[in-house]
Amino acid sequence: MPASTILDTVRQPLATAFAGVAGNVYAYVPEAPMVPFVVMVPDSPYLELDIIGKTTLHTKINLVISVAVAYNSNPASLDNLEQLVISVLKVIPAGYTVGAVEKPTVTQVGPSNCLVADIRVSTYYTQTN
Repeated sequence: MPASTILDTVRQPLATAFAGVAGNVYAYVPEAPMVPFVVMVPDSPYLELDIIGKTTLHTKINLVISVAVAYNSNPASLDNLEQLVISVLKVIPAGYTVGAVEKPTVTQVGPSNCLVADIRVSTYYTQTN
C-alpha cells in the first residue's frame, strides 16, 4: 500500500471543504481568477520538519488561504470580504489550526482590483517508512 501524501491528507481535504463556500475555489492562483475567490497556497515557512529516528517524518505544514472579493466600494467590499472569511473559517476541517486573518489589502489580480485577506492555517503530517 503506498504511503499517504501531503496532497491526499492535507491539501485535498482542505480544498474539498471550500466547495461549499460562496466563491470560486482554486488550487493555485490563476492569471485572472473570477471574484469572489478562495485560493490555498504554501506559507513561509512551508514545511517545518521533525525527523523522529530514521523511520518517522513529522511535519508541520503552513498554508495561506487567500480570499478576495471585487473592490467596488469600500464599505460593501469589506462586508463581502468579512462574509467570505467567516464562511471559509466555518468549513475548515478539524485538525487544522487557524492563525491570524491578515488585514485586507487592495490588490490588482488580472484586470480587476480585489480586496484580499489572508488566513494563516497549519496542520501536521506524519509519514512512517
